[in-house]
Amino acid sequence: MATIALTQDNFEATVTGNDIVVIDFWADWCGPCKAFAPIFERVSEKFADVVFAKVDTDREQELAGAFQIRSIPTLMIFRESTILFVQPGMVPEAALTDLVERVKQVDMEEVRKQRVPADQARLDPA
Repeated sequence: MATIALTQDNFEATVTGNDIVVIDFWADWCGPCKAFAPIFERVSEKFADVVFAKVDTDREQELAGAFQIRSIPTLMIFRESTILFVQPGMVPEAALTDLVERVKQVDMEEVRKQRVPADQARLDPA
């Protein structure tokens, strides 16, 4: 599957409408981003059931800011609209392939049990 471009307009629909979304935050002027691009593309071709998407941080500054992207490339993986992985820097092809395989194996029921709803998250004033 070829990668898709994510923008402010299609981000939410893409993340909520797909089980797994792997995102590469990048910029055209970034040397490591250019080196990572073919790796990202090759791994995307191995997983027809996973959406691989790219966010151009220069064009989508609001989106990059919303996720506090401070270094590029940054890899982010959503599963069932939940962020399971965020890491700045390049990821080797074998490691990225393994990472996607591991994300597919995550027990999302267990993840949901561990999440604390925002209205219940309180600091203990001990």
